[in-house]
Amino acid sequence: MELIEYPDRDFLALSLAGKIAGQLSQHLRTAEGASLCVPGGATPTPVFETLSGTELDWGRVTVILGDERWVDGEHPRSNARLLRRHLLKDKAAVANHIPLFTGEVDPETAAEGVGARITPHLPLTVVLLGMGHDMHTASLFPDAPMLAQALAPAAPPVMPMRAESAGEPRITLSAPVLRDALAVHLMILGPEKREILDRALTLPPEQAPIRAFLDIATVHWAE
Repeated sequence: MELIEYPDRDFLALSLAGKIAGQLSQHLRTAEGASLCVPGGATPTPVFETLSGTELDWGRVTVILGDERWVDGEHPRSNARLLRRHLLKDKAAVANHIPLFTGEVDPETAAEGVGARITPHLPLTVVLLGMGHDMHTASLFPDAPMLAQALAPAAPPVMPMRAESAGEPRITLSAPVLRDALAVHLMILGPEKREILDRALTLPPEQAPIRAFLDIATVHWAE
């Protein structure tokens, strides 16, 4: 694990956005397209705002959420809604977006079809992860009955996920798909999240799902 500490949150957002844009741009020099996987929640929105105005061949970039609540795209808790408001605008408005929510009755029904749409864009070029207070990432929750299957090397690319702590039913990219990315970043803010990260390093992924990625991730932290 590489840990980068920043003097403040603004500098972190600018630096991380620049690093992600640089990795996508470098990949596009030798490939027809690139893929960017991002988390929901408020934490990464400053990175999204900076990225959206970055000079990049966005028409060749596919943006995929790491997970989604099984709610309509206009729902206040929809990650796709947040993505449209903060990333898929300005110069990034022309990026290709593969939504995880399909409108089908439940994520179990939709998972295979969503996985088929994502598979042509694998391996992911850049993955940006977040981390919850319970050490979950994407919708890989410690109390999810299907966590072991989602962590397994042979897991399908996309899985339905239900957990008491998750609230709504979810759909998520599985651990091997996220791990196989060419570059993996984790963004965390504040002293509490830093303490949680240190604790996750001492636990197995079954108790702290973020642990499944820490050996390959670059962690970006600011107080």
